[in-house]
Amino acid sequence: MTAPHHRPQRWTWRRPGVAAALVLGTPIWASAVVLVSLHTPVQAQVQPIDFGQERPSAEVRAVAHGVMQSGDHQALPFVLVDKHHARVFVFDRHGHLQGASPALLGLARGDEGVAGIGDRPLSSIQPWERTTPAGRFVATMGRNVADQAILWVDYEQGISLHPVRRHPAKERRLQRLASPEPDDNRISYGCINVPVAFWQKVVVPTFAQHIGVVYVLPDTLPLSAVFVMPLAP
Repeated sequence: MTAPHHRPQRWTWRRPGVAAALVLGTPIWASAVVLVSLHTPVQAQVQPIDFGQERPSAEVRAVAHGVMQSGDHQALPFVLVDKHHARVFVFDRHGHLQGASPALLGLARGDEGVAGIGDRPLSSIQPWERTTPAGRFVATMGRNVADQAILWVDYEQGISLHPVRRHPAKERRLQRLASPEPDDNRISYGCINVPVAFWQKVVVPTFAQHIGVVYVLPDTLPLSAVFVMPLAP
């Protein structure tokens, strides 16, 4: 997340320090070469993306094709998060859809994060601060303080993609995931929750050996204000 008066983070991988990485089990990358060059798109691939039986929104389709045509994903696996429809799309490095799923998102609508929120206890986070920030994030597999596997999206702000948890029971997260109404999927503190089966069968195999890119589409901002790449019409 970023401060409310700044635009969402799009280009920098926020690398944890060595101490934090050791505590949280987050990989420590020995060389920037591993990350490729995040400022220089690789050679563009122009083949259209096949969504199979999925019927994504026009915005999702535009970003997906923009990613592949511009090479913005650096030939890495990538994820598109459609906040409007509470769905997640996972692609391999070639732009082949690996799977799609409903997802739980931050309770509050908004495209910006709150400065310093990743260092605060959950009990101090107000309902209006519980946003899933929009932007482009370089993601890596890791573990949280409870030693649970997650895909870090924004380490500093504590935003990750992970399998849904059953607790607290009063939040009815499993039922919310099964609901056809996107509004029911707004419940988390900002993290992106997906079904356990989807995590195990799609997310883990796609990212177990790779860093990747997560594109979180905005709630209110135009796509062009969030993603600095040509977008398909």
